[in-house]
Amino acid sequence: MLLLLAAYCAAAAAAPVLVRVFGRTAFAPLAAVLAAAAGWAAWPWLDGGAPRTQSWSWIPGLGLHLYMRSDPLTWMMMVIVGGVGALIVLYCGRYFGGSEPKLPAFAGELVGFAAAMLGLIMSDDLVLLYVFWELTTVLSYLLIGYDAERGIARRAATQAIVITTFGGLAMLVGLVLLGQAAGTHRLSAIVAAPPGGGAVTAAVVLILVGALSKSALVPFGLWLPGAMAAPTPVSAFLHAAAMVKAGVFLVARLAPAFAGTAGWRPIVLSCGVATMLLAGWRALREHDLKLLLAYGTVSQLGFMVVLLGTGNRVAALAGFTVLLAHALFKSALFLAVGVVDHSTGTRDLRKLSGLGRSTPVLYGAAIAAAASMAGVPATLGFAGKEAAYEAFLGGDAALVALVAVGSALTAGYSLRFLWGAFARKEGVEPREVHRPGVLLLAPVVLLAAAGVVVGLLAAKLDAPIGREAAPYPVKGHGTYHLSAWHGFGLPLLLTAVSLALGAGLFAAGRLIARVPRLFEPEDVYLRLMHGLNTFALQLTGTVQRGSLPDYLLIILLAAVGLAGGSVLWGLPWPDPLGGRVWDSPAQGLVALLTVAAAAAAIRARDRGKTVVLSGASGFGVSTLFVLQGAPDLALTQFLVETASLIVFVLVLRRLPARFSTRSPAQRGVHLAVGALAGLTAAVVTLLAARSRNAAPISGAYPHAAKEAGGSNIVATVLVDLRAWDTLGESVVIVLAALGVASMVFARRPVSAPPAPDEDSEVWAVREVTALDADTEPDRWLAAGSTLAAERRSIVFEVVARTIFHTVLLYSLFLLFTAHSAPGGGFSGGIVAGLALAVRYLAGGPFEVWEAAPVSAGALLGAGVVVTAGTALGGLAWGGAVLQSASVDAHLPLLGHVHFVTSLLFEIGVYLIVVGLVLTVLNVLGAEIDRQTGADLAGGGAPG
Repeated sequence: MLLLLAAYCAAAAAAPVLVRVFGRTAFAPLAAVLAAAAGWAAWPWLDGGAPRTQSWSWIPGLGLHLYMRSDPLTWMMMVIVGGVGALIVLYCGRYFGGSEPKLPAFAGELVGFAAAMLGLIMSDDLVLLYVFWELTTVLSYLLIGYDAERGIARRAATQAIVITTFGGLAMLVGLVLLGQAAGTHRLSAIVAAPPGGGAVTAAVVLILVGALSKSALVPFGLWLPGAMAAPTPVSAFLHAAAMVKAGVFLVARLAPAFAGTAGWRPIVLSCGVATMLLAGWRALREHDLKLLLAYGTVSQLGFMVVLLGTGNRVAALAGFTVLLAHALFKSALFLAVGVVDHSTGTRDLRKLSGLGRSTPVLYGAAIAAAASMAGVPATLGFAGKEAAYEAFLGGDAALVALVAVGSALTAGYSLRFLWGAFARKEGVEPREVHRPGVLLLAPVVLLAAAGVVVGLLAAKLDAPIGREAAPYPVKGHGTYHLSAWHGFGLPLLLTAVSLALGAGLFAAGRLIARVPRLFEPEDVYLRLMHGLNTFALQLTGTVQRGSLPDYLLIILLAAVGLAGGSVLWGLPWPDPLGGRVWDSPAQGLVALLTVAAAAAAIRARDRGKTVVLSGASGFGVSTLFVLQGAPDLALTQFLVETASLIVFVLVLRRLPARFSTRSPAQRGVHLAVGALAGLTAAVVTLLAARSRNAAPISGAYPHAAKEAGGSNIVATVLVDLRAWDTLGESVVIVLAALGVASMVFARRPVSAPPAPDEDSEVWAVREVTALDADTEPDRWLAAGSTLAAERRSIVFEVVARTIFHTVLLYSLFLLFTAHSAPGGGFSGGIVAGLALAVRYLAGGPFEVWEAAPVSAGALLGAGVVVTAGTALGGLAWGGAVLQSASVDAHLPLLGHVHFVTSLLFEIGVYLIVVGLVLTVLNVLGAEIDRQTGADLAGGGAPG
């Protein structure tokens, strides 16, 4: 299974290249890859093979593994995703023009979606299932928004991702609750021994929200009709054979275990029936053939959820049959619409006339597919609907009546589709038709014919589909079997009545068109989003008044209240806080100076003085780390404090020198809250340390560090034992860099400094060129001449030139010796960033560009690629993500060399930090310089 999934992923990665090289012909081998899944699953599904499981260690320390399982339901879904998907991919080779510029990316996204869907149906782990669930959401967003130049496509893609992501987040909470209640995240184990309780009820309801939103059921069905803005192959695959089936698939997985849970049946039945009826009625009123089929799809999804969510074995047998039939007939009809649109240039049934005679093969295939959709005897759709009637007869008369009405609506819009696409209409001139090619017609014919042939052989499917329904409890007619013909009886009578009613609804089409529409999905969505935006604005305006000190005050008070309240609630404390006050008097002296600096920073009224004093307080904490024997922490703290000072200096140039007037009372409140917050943090820390019952895990760190090939425990913990944390923090740094650029100036980070402005008094009137470097050998800095004379300092330039390369070498020393001495990628990156900051302060932004002529974004991206690549590389050289490997070798001249693969991870962190510093200098520094120059040129004063 993992090999099959890997083949899909490899095909998705190779698809853009293949399409660029071979053009539309590349869709044929891509279709063959998709067909491999159908071929692999068809035999065990039909023959009754035993379920197969496979696992792969993912994060052993957290107990996370890639659990995959294939059983009869998985095999049928693989036949649908792989078989139908292969025909749709083959169809793409003739549907799109050969010169379509977006085709390579589209091919990769379409095959990637198939891979995500394959992973979803094979997942036997709740976490893994959610990962693939969200991958289908993201890829469907890209596919729906294929024609991004059109506003309707962008809006449709946005609607789809907003609604399905909302459902996905709700489902994530439900999956976490369910896994915690069950004590395992193995889906098969949870279904075999379902837990109970209120938490499970809440979990099931939340999971249903995700399933219903993915399958576009009421009230989450607003997105699917709009998604018809996507190309026809996307509609056929995502909205007929794959994506929207994900919610139905999840309902089918959980129904045998949780159909009796409180809330399950009311939600499933009410949403399913409402969707079936409302969407079916809407399909009778549509003029766009794709929209007609879209509403028909939503209606059928509601029908399937009712069948599979009821918890009845015969209803489940009907539901799985309808699921397979729907994949065949609806994908055939969508592709047929694509052929019509491709051949005539329109999908509006009011403008189509006489296509039945012009395209008899397509017409015949459409008749066969529409007959299966309507439930005409001798089709697979008929076998499924007859089983549905049988399941509910004798149990719930109201539900039988509702299913009959839904079937009548289906028959009505099936006739409307055939009439609208192919019939000759009075007063409408026959459309000029470009004859479709064989490869464009073949998938339509094959899918439509399969719905009829498999319907005639329905008895052969009784065993494989019966195995899918086996986990459901037997209720009522438990011995029912699928067949193409069960003889005359009440189910057949209900089928005839529904078909007759459908014909009547079709005949009354003009009367139905006069009935006012209750709502438009687009309008409902826009109103919801407008209301949400209005609420957000009102809430923001109420609680956010623009005062950062007030925000911080509220945060600290909330923290003190929650943490302090918990501490007081725990009185009396089991042990006194006691213990040593300090290990040496020097610690007490440094602590006193640190507190004094913090208090003085609060009382200071000058911004520069406040920054210096707060930095002194930070340096005091760093000194305490040194005295306590924590050199790694001390080094990192020193470097961060220094870098923070530089950032403050860059910002303060555009701010007034003094704070706005504050009363003594305000300063007193700030001092009191700060002291209270610090006291609370200290007490909580002491209590937590003294309340420990078990041996600390840190006791095993020295041995673990030795096993990882390092002698520096802190560095080994960061890049080996807790590497996931470091990877996440690295991503946070990248996001911070993007935030600096986007939130401060609402513009992209500049990759190079702006050109000097001859009218600016900040920049010199000329830019240094390569020729200047030869004619001015006495220059200390490469671009120092770009600064105005009054801003230059010869002493600073000499210092910058003297120490720059030494500091860079020291940063590399910290990087490469991290496993055996204090340092690491973060510390080394900060040191390199400080070297660049010195160059900037001495020579301006052009000097930074001369020192590091590389885009900050390139460094950030390279860092993320290296860290993530090293993480995945652990699968190759260690068997688990982020696992390290060490190599010892004796090299000439160098002697013994000890190399640990985590060094590559450190290099990625190093690049990310340097990229962050460059972003800060390029955006905060260079942009502020430009603004200052503009102020001076205009006669104003900065700040």
